Amino acid sequence: MERAFIETKLLASDEGAISGLAWKFATPDRVGDVIEKGAFAGAPLPLPMLFGHDQNEPVGVWTKATEEEDGLHLSGSLMVKDVERAREVRALVQAGAVRGISIGFITRKALARKGGGRTIKSLELLEASLVVIPAHPGARVTSAKDAVSALRIAVALQRATAQLTRNT
Repeated sequence: MERAFIETKLLASDEGAISGLAWKFATPDRVGDVIEKGAFAGAPLPLPMLFGHDQNEPVGVWTKATEEEDGLHLSGSLMVKDVERAREVRALVQAGAVRGISIGFITRKALARKGGGRTIKSLELLEASLVVIPAHPGARVTSAKDAVSALRIAVALQRATAQLTRNT
């Protein structure tokens, strides 16, 4: 099984709902691989959600996989009501300590790229893991949806409003 790591935007609710960009199209990962749009067609759902590619650490399931113009988007649920490790991972995501998604797959069809890496045209998606340090530079975690984040946003908006009021 091959693995590709990327940083991505993740949203994780207190109930365990989570979503993110699992692969960004049109840009290579750190080893030079590019996955083309269409390569994820027929991704099996539900897809296992692991922590750090550890097959002994399932923390949830991805229930939706869509290829959009920018890349592969995944949505699913951390099993926070049933799995202690899922609650820990949710806390790490919400705090910003876990900021990426990494996909595990088997390449079905690929071409070598000039300068290194491959252009992957077809693959079998096996799992998508939440990881600490992803390898794809194209996407980043920008938020984790929780009460603390909401309060931080509210404070930032209040500061911005106060600044604008002072300047007018």
